[in-house]
Amino acid sequence: MNMNRTLDFFKNGFNGFHEWWRYLAGALIIFIIWQLGSIPLFVAIFYKKAQEKGLDMLNDMTESTDFMKVLSPNLTFFLLLLSFVFGLVGVFLMIKYLHQQKILTSLTARSKFDWNRFTFSFSLIAILIIISTLVDYWVNPSHYEIGFEWNSFIILALIGIVMVPLQTTFEEWFFRGYLMQGFGYIFKNRAVPFIITSLLFGLMHLANPEVAKLGYIVMINYIGVGVFLGIMTLMDEGIELAAGFHAANNLITALLVTADWTAFNTPSILRDVSEPEIGVDILLPILVVYPILLIILAKRYNWSNWNQKLFGKIKLNDDFTENSREY
Repeated sequence: MNMNRTLDFFKNGFNGFHEWWRYLAGALIIFIIWQLGSIPLFVAIFYKKAQEKGLDMLNDMTESTDFMKVLSPNLTFFLLLLSFVFGLVGVFLMIKYLHQQKILTSLTARSKFDWNRFTFSFSLIAILIIISTLVDYWVNPSHYEIGFEWNSFIILALIGIVMVPLQTTFEEWFFRGYLMQGFGYIFKNRAVPFIITSLLFGLMHLANPEVAKLGYIVMINYIGVGVFLGIMTLMDEGIELAAGFHAANNLITALLVTADWTAFNTPSILRDVSEPEIGVDILLPILVVYPILLIILAKRYNWSNWNQKLFGKIKLNDDFTENSREY
């Protein structure tokens, strides 16, 4: 088949079976596989509590954050991330067997995954997080406690370096790859998949302890991150930049600074003991940081035609029929 090689993330991915029911079934199966990956965590928690408390093990576990404090921080961290590995396998299986689609085309419109893009985005965000944390530590030293313990940190680093990229790759592949292309094919435009995947990505974090601590207003930040990652994916015609940003954000944060009320409560170098400021923590990234990052990326990769790439229609060529296949 003479496939259009123009960089178009949607058209480039339409080389398998794309009926709407396949995406509905695929998303449901992926979600189930992903959640099955949480079983080891809950088994370990209940086993530990049963050893300590017997039949009274549930009496002192009234909040979701209590569950996360039963095991050692590193073991909890590993088992939390393990569920995303299950999800990653689920995405792979659905794309390969349910859709019979080439794996690469659900990741990028390029002929191969661009690791230079991934590395640049990763480095940019890593440097930003490190500098901003050090500046805040210098300005507000009372907000932090140094909790560095060498043995625990080495284990944390090993877990993070291996598992965090798998976690973030799953999320980017599922939301900005699988679901983005699926909604694009179903609705034949870019706006609907852009909006829906951003909302779904935000809602995925609804059970995070940050929401319990700060209230539902923090969902603005999660949805804002989804919008930011969606813009990167659509403008760059692939998930490489979004995957690099996501991996750096989660890995560097887990290693550098944590707090009692965050999703990743790890034995990091610093522990934030201050009360979070909702206005600053939510609005500053969305209104200032993310736009600046998008400007930097747009200049570096010569992004143009923003309206069409974010909100335009998807016009399939004759080559892309409802059941087009390429092996």
